[in-house]
Amino acid sequence: MLKRCLVIALVGWTALPVFAQRRGGPPQQGQTPSEPAPAATATPQPDESAAGRQNREVATAAEEKISQTSHVLRLNGRDLKYSATAGTLSIRLDDGKVAARMFFVAYTKDGEDVKTRPVSFLYNGGPGSPTVWLHMGSFGPRRVQMGEDGVQPAPPYRLVDNEYSLLDTTDLVFVDAIDTGYSRAVAGVNTAQFHGQTGDIRSFGEFIAEYLNTYGRWSSPKFLIGESYGTIRSAGLSAELQNRHGVELNGIVLISSLLTYQTLSAAPDNDIAYAVMLPTYTATAWYHKKLAADLQRDLKHAVDEAKTFALGEYLLALARGNTLSDAERKAMAVKVSRYTGLSETFVLDSNLRVSADRYRKELLRARRTTIGRYDSRMTALDLDAAGEREEFDPSDAAVNGAFRSLFQDYVRAELKWQSDLHYPSTGTSNVRPWTYDQNRYMDMTEALRSTMAKNPFLKVFVACGYYDMATPLAGSEFNFSHLAYDRPITDRVSFGYYESGHMVYLRPSAHKALTRDVAGFLQSAARTGTPTPAP
Repeated sequence: MLKRCLVIALVGWTALPVFAQRRGGPPQQGQTPSEPAPAATATPQPDESAAGRQNREVATAAEEKISQTSHVLRLNGRDLKYSATAGTLSIRLDDGKVAARMFFVAYTKDGEDVKTRPVSFLYNGGPGSPTVWLHMGSFGPRRVQMGEDGVQPAPPYRLVDNEYSLLDTTDLVFVDAIDTGYSRAVAGVNTAQFHGQTGDIRSFGEFIAEYLNTYGRWSSPKFLIGESYGTIRSAGLSAELQNRHGVELNGIVLISSLLTYQTLSAAPDNDIAYAVMLPTYTATAWYHKKLAADLQRDLKHAVDEAKTFALGEYLLALARGNTLSDAERKAMAVKVSRYTGLSETFVLDSNLRVSADRYRKELLRARRTTIGRYDSRMTALDLDAAGEREEFDPSDAAVNGAFRSLFQDYVRAELKWQSDLHYPSTGTSNVRPWTYDQNRYMDMTEALRSTMAKNPFLKVFVACGYYDMATPLAGSEFNFSHLAYDRPITDRVSFGYYESGHMVYLRPSAHKALTRDVAGFLQSAARTGTPTPAP
C-alpha cells in the first residue's frame, strides 16, 4: 500500500505546473496550432476516471438561456447607453454535435452600426482561470473598488461604475474557458479534450465563430484581449481563427504576456529565465528602497540599466556555467547584488541564479516580510522568517475574495442570469492534467508570426507591469525580439509600460494609462488602411 501511495504521489508531482497566471504548466509532445488540429468530435466517451465522472458538473438545458438587460454608464462626462447579454453558446466540433457550452457576457453600445463597430473578445489565462479578473477589473462597465493605490480592499466589497471602461471604443465579450466560471461540457463528453493547449484554442475559436454568426458581427473590426496565459492562447488562437474559420483580426492586445514558457521555466540548461527576471527584481528593489542611491533616483532608468546588464554581461556569465573562475563569480555576484538588493553572499550561495520564489522570501527577510508574485509592491507576513519560499501570495489574496464574490452577485442581480453551477476559479477549476503539445516549452511565437505574415494589417500591443513577477517585462521583450526579423512585421508590434503588477489595471494611475493606450491602439488598428510594405 505504501508503494502504491508513493507512486501516486510521484505521478501527481510530475503533473505540477510551472505557474503563469494562477497556474501554468510544462509542455508535452505534439503539434502546434499554426494549422487546424486533426478532426475532433463530441462523441460521448467515458470521462478520465470514475471519480471524474462523479465530480464534474455538466452544462444542462438550464444554461442555454440568454439574458439581455439595458444599462447606462456615465463615461467621459456623458451617458453611454449599452446592452448586456449574458448566457452560453454551443461549441460544436467536427461531428456537428454540441460538445460544450461556453459562458459569456457581452456589452454592446446602443445605436451603433455593427459593420463598423469594433468587437473585442477578452479572457484570462491560468490555464484554469475564469475571466472574472479582466471582467471585474479592467475594461467592462463595472469594476471592483480596490483599496487605495490598488491594494486589498476591506470587506464588504463594492462594485462601482468603471470610469476606465473601453465601451466607448469597442464592444466587449468576456468569455470563460471550459470547466472554468460557468462554462461546461455537456453530459457524456470527455472534457479532457478541452484541457490542453490545442483543445483550449479550438474551443475559443469555435466560440468566436459562433458569436460572429449568432450576433451578425462578421463585418466588425475584431480584436483579442488576453491576459497572462490568455496571451499565449491569443497567439495560437489568431492562427486557429485564420486557418480554420477565415477570421482575420485587426489587432491583439496582450496584457502581461508571454509567447513561450522558456522565459518562465528556469532549468540547468535554460539560463534565459534567470536573466529576464532580473530587471523585475530591480523594479521590486527600487519600490522597496533597497537599491544604491544612483539607481534609486528613477525607476525607468534603473530598469533600463538592469536590462542592459541582464541580457548582456549577466547572460554571458550564466552561459559559461561552472567554467567561471572564483574571481569572476565574485565579481558577477557584486553586480547582481547591485541590481537586486540582495546580499553578495546570497547571490553566490545561489550560484548567481536566484529563483523568483527565493527572491520574494529573501528581499525583505530582515523585516520578516514577503512580497507578492503578481504584484511585488504588496507584502505580507509568513508563519516565520526562516523559510525558503513565501507562504502565500499577498497580491493574489488581495483580489480573490472580492472579485469572485462580487461577480457572482453581479451576474444574478444586475445581469439577471442564474445557474446552479458552481463558479470555480483557478484553484478549484477541474482542468488538470493540462496537456501541452511541445516536448518541453509551450511556444506560440511561430503561430503569431505566421498569422501576421498572412495578415499584413494585424497589429499587436503588449502591456507590461514593472512589478509583475509572473510574466516579467524583459521576458515579453525577449519573446518579441525573436518573433520575426523583418520590419513589415516587427513595426506592427508596440509596447506599453506601467508602474503596476500582473493585473496592470488594479492600480488606478496605471489603469487610466492602460485604457488610454489600448483605446488608441484599437482605434488605430480598426481603421482601414494599407499593409506595411515589404522591403
